Formats: sequence, structure tokens, C-alpha cells
Amino acid sequence: MNVRFLSILLAVVFFFIVIDLIRREKLTFKYAAGWLSVTFLGIILAVFDKFLSGFATKLGFELTSNFIFFTVSCGLIFLSLVLTIFLCQQNNRNDRMAQKIGLLENEIQKIQKEE
Repeated sequence: MNVRFLSILLAVVFFFIVIDLIRREKLTFKYAAGWLSVTFLGIILAVFDKFLSGFATKLGFELTSNFIFFTVSCGLIFLSLVLTIFLCQQNNRNDRMAQKIGLLENEIQKIQKEE
């Protein structure tokens, strides 16, 4: 089996998996946009593999596989940073919600004592 064909096949399968996750509402489009972009980029680079080799050579990589490994590593580091930001935002929302619930419970107790 040709490596180019296998790369395209895996990207297309991954694309349909992401679409299915969106359809079943397990993944929102906001987060799926990045994954869809990665699949399109994977298909384009699999079809135009000479471009990838030339680009890697111009950046100083001797092997295209080293460039791919470096790019994927940088992408995973970036993804970790983005997920950490989302996690911190969610923690802040949870803290505010807990405070609001506490205030509402206090108001309810005050109303119940007045009755």
C-alpha cells in the first residue's frame, strides 16, 4: 500500500470521525474547527508531498520525517497550552457559580426565617 494513499485514507477517516462527534453533540464546532483544519492540512500535504519535502529542506531539516515530528511536537505543546487556558477559564466560571449559589441559598434561608 502506498504511503500517500494511506495518509489520505487516515485523514479522511479522521475527518468523518470528527464530523460524527459533532453530529452526536459530543464535540462542539468551536473545538472541532482545529481538528477539521488538521485533517484538511493532512490531506493537502499528502497530495502535495513534494511541497512538504521542499519546505522542510528550506527550513534546514535533512529528513522530512524530522520536520513532521517537530511540527507535531510543537502542535501538541500548543494544544496543551490552549487546553490549559480553557481549563482555567472553566475553573473561574465554577468558582463564580459556586459563589452565586451560596448567595442564593443565603437569601432563601433569610426568606424562610422571615416567614
